[in-house]
Amino acid sequence: MTGHYPQWDEDHPIHFVGHSAGAQVVRVLQQMLADKAFEGYENTSENWVLSITALSGAFNGTTRTYLDGMLPEDGQNMKPLCLLQLCRLGVIVYDWLDIPLLKAYYNFGFDHFNLSWRKVGLWGLVDCLLGNAGPWATGDWILPDLTIQGSIKLNSNLQTFPNTFYFSYATKRTRKILGVTVPSGILGIHPMLFMRVLQMSLYRYPTDVPPPYKGYRDEDWQDNDGALNTISMTHPRLPIEHPSCSIVNDSDCQPLQPGIWYYKIVEADHILFILNRERAGVQFDLMYDNIFERCRKHIFRKTSQTLPNEAP
Repeated sequence: MTGHYPQWDEDHPIHFVGHSAGAQVVRVLQQMLADKAFEGYENTSENWVLSITALSGAFNGTTRTYLDGMLPEDGQNMKPLCLLQLCRLGVIVYDWLDIPLLKAYYNFGFDHFNLSWRKVGLWGLVDCLLGNAGPWATGDWILPDLTIQGSIKLNSNLQTFPNTFYFSYATKRTRKILGVTVPSGILGIHPMLFMRVLQMSLYRYPTDVPPPYKGYRDEDWQDNDGALNTISMTHPRLPIEHPSCSIVNDSDCQPLQPGIWYYKIVEADHILFILNRERAGVQFDLMYDNIFERCRKHIFRKTSQTLPNEAP
C-alpha cells in the first residue's frame, strides 16, 4: 500500500500537529524514527520530522486520571470501583452486543479484538469483563501513559532533537481569585467540562502515598482546561526539563531556533477549539493560520522541496 506522501524521508521532512495525547504520539513516532524501529526502513532518522506543533499536548500527564480512577500509588492500575471501570465495562458490552446500527453510529475501533458475541460467545464476554482478554488485558492502553508516573516513564525515552522545531499551545480555563484557583467563567463552556475544570482545580494529591516526583506541589497543577493541567502542556518537564521559551505573541519566536519548545498559554478548554471552531472564535482561526504559515513559509529548508500536491 502506497502512503499519502511516498517521498517522505530526511530530504523531504514533514510537519506534525497533534492534539492532547496525539502530541505524545508524534514524539514517540519521532523517537522510533531516530531508533530505526521500523522493520524494512533502516534509513529512518529523527530528521524525517521538520516540526511538531502541540495543541493542548499531554506531555507530563494529568491529575484528571486520578480523579477518574487511576491509582495514585502506581499510576498504572485502576481502582476497583471508579468511572474508568464503568467506561471499560460499557465499551466491552457495547462491542460484544455488536449491533450494526450502533456500530455505524460510533465504532471504538476494537474489531481486531474479536469481541462480538458471534465470535466469543458468553464466556468470551466474561473473560473480557474479568480483564483476561480484550483491549485492557495487556495494560497497553492510554490512561497509564497519561498519569504523571506513566508520563515520566514515557518521557525517559523521548528526546527533543536539535534539528526539529517545536511549538506548543497550552490551554487553561482557570483564574485565581483571592489566591484560590477557580474556573474562569461559565459562559462558552459546556457544564460538564465546567465541573471537570472545577474538580481539577480543587484536586489534592493523597498525602498517604509518595508524590509522583520530587518537588511535586498541588498548586503547580491547579490551572487546567478540564482534561489536562496547564503545567503539563507547555513542554516536556519530567523527569528532566527540556529547553523551552515562553512567548506571548507568535512573532516573539523569530528567528526560530530548532531544539527548543516555544510555548504559548491560551484561554480555552480542552476541546472547543478543536471540535467547534465557529464557537471558539476568530482568535483560533488566527492561531491555525499562524501554524500553517509558520510551517509553510517560516521554516526554511536547505534545499528546495517537492510538496505533496506539486509535481516533482
